Amino acid sequence: MTPPHLAPSSDFDMPATNGFRTRKIISPGAPDQPSATFSQAFGHAWYDMAYATTMAALTLGFSLRYTGRRNIPTDGPALLIANHQSFLDPLAVGLASPRRLSFLARKTLFKNRFFGNLLRSLDTVPVDQVGVAKEGLRAILDKLHEGRAVLVFPEGERTWQGNIQPFKPGIQLLIKRTHCPIVPVGVAGAFDALPRTRNWPLFSPLFMPATQGAIGVAVGKPLDSKRYAAMPREQMLEELQNELIKVHCEAERIQRK
Repeated sequence: MTPPHLAPSSDFDMPATNGFRTRKIISPGAPDQPSATFSQAFGHAWYDMAYATTMAALTLGFSLRYTGRRNIPTDGPALLIANHQSFLDPLAVGLASPRRLSFLARKTLFKNRFFGNLLRSLDTVPVDQVGVAKEGLRAILDKLHEGRAVLVFPEGERTWQGNIQPFKPGIQLLIKRTHCPIVPVGVAGAFDALPRTRNWPLFSPLFMPATQGAIGVAVGKPLDSKRYAAMPREQMLEELQNELIKVHCEAERIQRK
Protein backbone atom coordinates (compact mmCIF):
# COMPACT_ATOMS: atom_id res chain seq x y z
CA MET A 1 0.00 0.00 0.00
CA THR A 2 1.43 3.42 -0.92
CA PRO A 3 2.21 5.58 2.15
CA PRO A 4 -0.31 8.45 2.48
CA HIS A 5 2.41 11.13 2.42
CA LEU A 6 3.59 10.16 -1.05
CA ALA A 7 1.76 10.40 -4.33
CA PRO A 8 3.42 8.34 -7.08
CA SER A 9 3.11 9.43 -10.70
CA SER A 10 2.82 7.44 -13.90
CA ASP A 11 4.88 10.11 -15.68
CA PHE A 12 8.09 8.40 -14.58
CA ASP A 13 9.35 5.00 -15.57
CA MET A 14 9.81 3.61 -12.07
CA PRO A 15 9.39 -0.17 -11.99
CA ALA A 16 7.80 -1.53 -8.83
CA THR A 17 4.55 -1.75 -6.95
CA ASN A 18 2.53 1.49 -6.96
CA GLY A 19 5.17 3.32 -8.96
CA PHE A 20 8.08 2.99 -6.53
CA ARG A 21 11.15 0.80 -6.73
CA THR A 22 11.11 -2.10 -4.33
CA ARG A 23 13.63 -2.32 -1.51
CA LYS A 24 14.90 -5.38 0.28
CA ILE A 25 13.51 -5.46 3.81
CA ILE A 26 15.53 -7.25 6.49
CA SER A 27 13.22 -8.81 9.00
CA PRO A 28 14.25 -9.48 12.62
CA GLY A 29 16.10 -12.75 12.91
CA ALA A 30 16.94 -13.01 9.22
CA PRO A 31 20.32 -14.67 8.46
CA ASP A 32 21.85 -11.52 7.00
CA GLN A 33 20.73 -9.26 9.85
CA PRO A 34 24.11 -9.23 11.71
CA SER A 35 26.01 -8.01 8.64
CA ALA A 36 23.32 -5.41 7.95
CA THR A 37 23.45 -4.25 11.57
CA PHE A 38 27.24 -3.95 11.40
CA SER A 39 27.02 -2.05 8.12
CA GLN A 40 24.47 0.36 9.56
CA ALA A 41 26.53 0.87 12.71
CA PHE A 42 29.66 1.52 10.66
CA GLY A 43 27.74 3.93 8.44
CA HIS A 44 26.45 5.88 11.43
CA ALA A 45 29.91 6.01 13.01
CA TRP A 46 31.48 7.19 9.75
CA TYR A 47 28.80 9.86 9.27
CA ASP A 48 29.26 11.07 12.85
CA MET A 49 33.02 11.33 12.34
CA ALA A 50 32.57 13.21 9.06
CA TYR A 51 30.00 15.47 10.74
CA ALA A 52 32.35 16.34 13.61
CA THR A 53 35.28 16.98 11.26
CA THR A 54 33.23 19.18 8.93
CA MET A 55 31.67 21.05 11.84
CA ALA A 56 35.14 21.89 13.17
CA ALA A 57 36.36 22.94 9.71
CA LEU A 58 33.43 25.24 8.88
CA THR A 59 33.20 26.68 12.39
CA LEU A 60 36.91 27.44 12.68
CA GLY A 61 37.45 28.33 9.01
CA PHE A 62 34.20 30.13 8.13
CA SER A 63 32.69 31.10 11.53
CA LEU A 64 29.62 28.97 10.77
CA ARG A 65 26.44 29.91 12.61
CA TYR A 66 22.97 28.40 12.21
CA THR A 67 19.49 28.81 13.62
CA GLY A 68 16.13 27.02 13.37
CA ARG A 69 17.58 23.52 13.70
CA ARG A 70 14.46 22.29 15.51
CA ASN A 71 12.27 23.16 12.53
CA ILE A 72 13.47 20.06 10.66
CA PRO A 73 11.22 17.05 11.40
CA THR A 74 13.15 14.43 13.37
CA ASP A 75 11.69 11.52 11.41
CA GLY A 76 9.67 10.71 8.33
CA PRO A 77 10.13 12.16 4.85
CA ALA A 78 11.00 15.85 4.54
CA LEU A 79 11.96 17.99 1.56
CA LEU A 80 14.52 20.69 2.35
CA ILE A 81 14.82 23.46 -0.25
CA ALA A 82 17.77 25.85 -0.08
CA ASN A 83 19.28 28.67 -2.11
CA HIS A 84 22.47 27.62 -3.89
CA GLN A 85 25.48 29.89 -3.46
CA SER A 86 28.47 27.57 -3.38
CA PHE A 87 29.89 24.05 -3.19
CA LEU A 88 29.90 24.71 0.57
CA ASP A 89 26.09 24.80 0.75
CA PRO A 90 25.44 21.04 1.23
CA LEU A 91 28.03 20.94 4.01
CA ALA A 92 26.61 23.98 5.79
CA VAL A 93 22.99 22.81 5.54
CA GLY A 94 23.96 19.28 6.61
CA LEU A 95 25.58 20.68 9.75
CA ALA A 96 22.46 22.70 10.56
CA SER A 97 20.31 19.55 10.44
CA PRO A 98 19.71 17.32 13.49
CA ARG A 99 19.33 14.28 11.21
CA ARG A 100 21.15 12.75 8.27
CA LEU A 101 20.29 14.24 4.91
CA SER A 102 20.32 12.74 1.44
CA PHE A 103 21.90 14.72 -1.39
CA LEU A 104 22.11 14.66 -5.17
CA ALA A 105 25.38 15.20 -7.06
CA ARG A 106 26.48 15.11 -10.68
CA LYS A 107 27.77 11.75 -11.89
CA THR A 108 31.01 13.41 -12.98
CA LEU A 109 31.95 13.85 -9.31
CA PHE A 110 31.89 10.07 -8.92
CA LYS A 111 34.53 9.39 -11.59
CA ASN A 112 37.27 9.36 -8.99
CA ARG A 113 36.75 6.06 -7.17
CA PHE A 114 37.85 7.35 -3.76
CA PHE A 115 35.81 10.55 -3.92
CA GLY A 116 32.84 8.67 -5.37
CA ASN A 117 32.89 6.16 -2.50
CA LEU A 118 33.16 9.05 -0.06
CA LEU A 119 30.08 10.72 -1.54
CA ARG A 120 28.08 7.47 -1.48
CA SER A 121 29.04 6.88 2.16
CA LEU A 122 27.43 10.24 2.96
CA ASP A 123 24.19 9.21 1.21
CA THR A 124 24.81 11.17 -1.98
CA VAL A 125 23.01 9.91 -5.09
CA PRO A 126 24.68 10.33 -8.52
CA VAL A 127 22.50 11.84 -11.26
CA ASP A 128 23.18 13.18 -14.75
CA GLN A 129 21.78 16.59 -13.87
CA VAL A 130 21.57 17.99 -10.36
CA GLY A 131 18.28 19.56 -9.29
CA VAL A 132 14.79 18.64 -10.31
CA ALA A 133 15.25 17.17 -13.77
CA LYS A 134 13.55 13.82 -14.48
CA GLU A 135 16.34 11.61 -13.13
CA GLY A 136 16.72 13.80 -10.07
CA LEU A 137 12.99 13.58 -9.42
CA ARG A 138 13.10 9.79 -9.41
CA ALA A 139 16.04 9.78 -6.99
CA ILE A 140 14.35 12.27 -4.66
CA LEU A 141 11.06 10.33 -4.66
CA ASP A 142 12.93 7.10 -3.87
CA LYS A 143 14.62 8.69 -0.85
CA LEU A 144 11.39 10.25 0.39
CA HIS A 145 9.67 6.88 0.01
CA GLU A 146 12.34 5.50 2.37
CA GLY A 147 11.41 8.15 4.93
CA ARG A 148 14.55 10.23 4.39
CA ALA A 149 15.10 13.96 4.53
CA VAL A 150 16.33 15.19 1.14
CA LEU A 151 18.07 18.47 0.32
CA VAL A 152 17.41 20.04 -3.10
CA PHE A 153 18.34 23.36 -4.69
CA PRO A 154 15.32 24.61 -6.69
CA GLU A 155 17.49 27.10 -8.61
CA GLY A 156 19.17 24.11 -10.26
CA GLU A 157 22.66 25.67 -10.21
CA ARG A 158 24.91 27.89 -8.12
CA THR A 159 24.13 31.58 -8.30
CA TRP A 160 26.33 33.78 -10.47
CA GLN A 161 25.90 37.01 -8.51
CA GLY A 162 24.85 35.93 -5.02
CA ASN A 163 21.12 36.56 -5.47
CA ILE A 164 18.40 33.90 -5.38
CA GLN A 165 17.74 32.90 -8.98
CA PRO A 166 14.36 31.87 -10.47
CA PHE A 167 13.31 28.33 -9.59
CA LYS A 168 13.31 25.55 -12.15
CA PRO A 169 9.78 24.34 -13.00
CA GLY A 170 10.65 20.80 -11.91
CA ILE A 171 10.18 21.74 -8.26
CA GLN A 172 6.45 22.04 -8.98
CA LEU A 173 6.33 18.48 -10.32
CA LEU A 174 8.16 17.24 -7.25
CA ILE A 175 5.84 18.93 -4.76
CA LYS A 176 2.75 17.65 -6.58
CA ARG A 177 4.04 14.08 -6.17
CA THR A 178 4.97 14.11 -2.50
CA HIS A 179 2.89 15.38 0.40
CA CYS A 180 5.66 15.64 2.97
CA PRO A 181 6.73 18.82 4.82
CA ILE A 182 8.72 21.40 2.85
CA VAL A 183 11.47 23.04 4.92
CA PRO A 184 12.98 26.28 3.54
CA VAL A 185 16.67 26.82 4.34
CA GLY A 186 18.58 30.05 3.73
CA VAL A 187 22.34 30.15 3.24
CA ALA A 188 24.35 33.38 3.47
CA GLY A 189 28.06 34.06 3.12
CA ALA A 190 28.89 30.94 1.11
CA PHE A 191 28.86 32.96 -2.12
CA ASP A 192 31.57 35.28 -0.78
CA ALA A 193 33.44 32.33 0.74
CA LEU A 194 33.60 30.25 -2.45
CA PRO A 195 31.67 31.50 -5.51
CA ARG A 196 31.53 29.51 -8.75
CA THR A 197 33.85 32.06 -10.38
CA ARG A 198 36.73 31.43 -7.95
CA ASN A 199 38.74 28.30 -7.17
CA TRP A 200 40.03 29.31 -3.76
CA PRO A 201 38.01 30.17 -0.63
CA LEU A 202 37.82 33.37 1.36
CA PHE A 203 38.16 32.19 4.95
CA SER A 204 36.65 33.88 7.99
CA PRO A 205 38.57 32.27 10.87
CA LEU A 206 36.67 32.13 14.15
CA PHE A 207 39.38 33.76 16.25
CA MET A 208 40.18 36.56 13.82
CA PRO A 209 38.21 39.59 12.57
CA ALA A 210 35.22 38.46 10.51
CA THR A 211 35.26 38.67 6.72
CA GLN A 212 32.50 38.40 4.13
CA GLY A 213 33.22 34.66 4.04
CA ALA A 214 31.45 34.07 7.38
CA ILE A 215 28.61 31.60 6.75
CA GLY A 216 25.12 31.66 8.25
CA VAL A 217 22.32 29.11 7.82
CA ALA A 218 18.69 29.69 8.82
CA VAL A 219 16.08 26.93 8.81
CA GLY A 220 12.48 28.06 8.46
CA LYS A 221 9.32 26.42 9.77
CA PRO A 222 7.91 23.51 7.73
CA LEU A 223 5.46 24.41 4.98
CA ASP A 224 2.34 22.44 4.02
CA SER A 225 3.08 20.86 0.65
CA LYS A 226 -0.62 20.21 -0.02
CA ARG A 227 -1.28 23.95 0.00
CA TYR A 228 1.45 24.57 -2.57
CA ALA A 229 0.48 21.58 -4.69
CA ALA A 230 -2.96 23.13 -5.23
CA MET A 231 -1.52 26.40 -6.56
CA PRO A 232 -0.92 27.34 -10.19
CA ARG A 233 2.74 26.87 -11.14
CA GLU A 234 3.75 30.53 -11.24
CA GLN A 235 2.11 31.28 -7.91
CA MET A 236 3.75 28.26 -6.28
CA LEU A 237 7.22 29.19 -7.55
CA GLU A 238 6.80 32.81 -6.48
CA GLU A 239 5.61 31.96 -2.96
CA LEU A 240 8.32 29.35 -2.41
CA GLN A 241 10.94 31.82 -3.60
CA ASN A 242 9.58 34.40 -1.17
CA GLU A 243 9.92 31.88 1.67
CA LEU A 244 13.54 31.30 0.69
CA ILE A 245 14.19 35.03 0.58
CA LYS A 246 12.88 35.31 4.17
CA VAL A 247 15.18 32.62 5.55
CA HIS A 248 18.09 33.95 3.48
CA CYS A 249 17.63 37.34 5.17
CA GLU A 250 17.60 35.58 8.55
CA ALA A 251 20.83 33.76 7.61
CA GLU A 252 22.40 37.11 6.77
CA ARG A 253 21.25 38.50 10.11
CA ILE A 254 23.01 35.78 12.14
CA GLN A 255 26.27 35.91 10.16
CA ARG A 256 29.29 36.83 12.22
CA LYS A 257 30.07 40.45 11.48
